[in-house]
Amino acid sequence: MNLMAPPAPTAETPKRVLLAAPRGYCAGVDRAVVTVEKALELYGPPVYVRKEIVHNKHVVETLRGRGAVFVDETDEVPAGATVIFSAHGVAPIVHAEAAARSLKTIDATCPLVTKVHREAVRFAHDDYDILLIGHEGHEEVVGTSGEAPDHITIVDGPHAVADVVVRDPAKVVWLSQTTLSVDETMETVRRLRERFPALVDPPSDDICYATQNRQLAVKQMARDTDLMIVVGSRNSSNSVRLVEVALEHGARAGHLVDYAAEIDPVWLVGVSTVGVTSGASVPELLVRDVLDWLAGHGFTDVEPVVAAEESLLFALPNELRRDLKAQGRNGGADLRHDGGSPDASSLH
Repeated sequence: MNLMAPPAPTAETPKRVLLAAPRGYCAGVDRAVVTVEKALELYGPPVYVRKEIVHNKHVVETLRGRGAVFVDETDEVPAGATVIFSAHGVAPIVHAEAAARSLKTIDATCPLVTKVHREAVRFAHDDYDILLIGHEGHEEVVGTSGEAPDHITIVDGPHAVADVVVRDPAKVVWLSQTTLSVDETMETVRRLRERFPALVDPPSDDICYATQNRQLAVKQMARDTDLMIVVGSRNSSNSVRLVEVALEHGARAGHLVDYAAEIDPVWLVGVSTVGVTSGASVPELLVRDVLDWLAGHGFTDVEPVVAAEESLLFALPNELRRDLKAQGRNGGADLRHDGGSPDASSLH
């Protein structure tokens, strides 16, 4: 008897899909994408966007097709033009650079990222050493670090804790990137506290509700899953984390795909249960394409796995709401309800 591999499913073996809820668009991504859509309608193309508005290939390509121009830095934007700052946030120096070029700015930073920025400013004002748990070079981390560069040290995971140096071990606080693995972040905090027992926690959890909820759903599914398919882009931190969480909690295999066409039928050999979820910047139509692809390969039984209910919405940026109102348009502006399976029809 071969104990090394599960038996291949027979014709009678049921094929099922466990579908995570919540999944896909979070409130911050919804707000950012709608901001670009409304800006294009209101001002007409081109509308410039610094960095990718959210980390999803399909969303960026779709908006580019409508007239959004994505740039790396503000000096690529013509003087006096409109520029939107991405959901990941920017450092104060970026605002200053935009002002120097007389750019009209619309700040689509996720309010949960803005909260972390404000925490960094406050703790720096109180002269704390701030240990920012996050990935070096990630746009969100760059933006947060820029709020207090002389006070912030980036801690890129548990392995980096041993190298942390602070001025006063009695005056240290930790903050975090909002899209990290919850488990890995808590392990990093545990190790930091071993070195710095007086370590202060942030006033509220920095890892965003959507990141936590999507990881929780994957944890509930993973042990019953032969294959986990996460829909998301490779530069999306929260999407990459979902694959890692699935493998850490019992999934036998896991893959990240942007589109259904990237699924390799070989992955289905010996598989009876496929888990499906998507990162927080992924429109639902991409998940539906994956479900259709799986149905075409015999996986027609879809069972939802509900880990949480979400109903949070964020208002559009003040600058855009003001201009919409001036033209007699809806300042609330058609935000999509964040229920874990958003309607992405506006991206068709």
